[in-house]
Amino acid sequence: MSRKQGRDYVYLIWKEPITRRNYIVGQLSQNGQFEFSYGHEVKEAISKGFELLINFDNLEKIYKSDSLFPVFSSRLPDRKRRDISQILSKYNLDQYDEYKLLKRSRARLPIDNLEFIDPIFDRDEGKMKRIFYVEGPRYYIGCEGDNCQEALYLEKGDSLELFFENENEHDKNAIKILDSDKNTVGYLPRYYCVALRNWLKRGADYTCTVLEMNKSKACSECIKVNLEVLLK
Repeated sequence: MSRKQGRDYVYLIWKEPITRRNYIVGQLSQNGQFEFSYGHEVKEAISKGFELLINFDNLEKIYKSDSLFPVFSSRLPDRKRRDISQILSKYNLDQYDEYKLLKRSRARLPIDNLEFIDPIFDRDEGKMKRIFYVEGPRYYIGCEGDNCQEALYLEKGDSLELFFENENEHDKNAIKILDSDKNTVGYLPRYYCVALRNWLKRGADYTCTVLEMNKSKACSECIKVNLEVLLK
């Protein structure tokens, strides 16, 4: 969990439809009461086409509620679904908890480009773990997004390496992901890059391994990885 000043946080991410660049447009937190406010990249996202959420029309306001805001809870599966126990099991939940389900499922819908992610903070405790999908693999693993069977071969448990790509013309904080033969697999999601760089610059050790290589899924979800970081 990502905690800061006693509150647990989840970030709202918007993906620009054309460039597929991710922007941190909001943050939702919980500590008894729920709070939502827009994120530090929201104005840039607005310039790229992002529209403010319904009932959240003030960029500067911190919205508060004793229950999860309906605009977010409506993105979750109904607790009365017949298969809800299987859904909860998929996300390692013993009971229905809207906030935890939101964070673990990412609460994506096909009608927009929004999702929730578990952020990385510099102030996290001495260790942290994040599971995510590699960004942009279609450009690097040989399939060009169409011929999936020709993609770079990876399997569960394979070790991956992180490489600071300081000369990246689009993002000076970019972190490239390499396989054991130094082939480029893709990139770390940009919303993790700055905080992870800070962890590693402080001397943290990390392991990054393939959790799943699924060529039958969309390019944005074909390589799932597990990242564990330990500050010595």
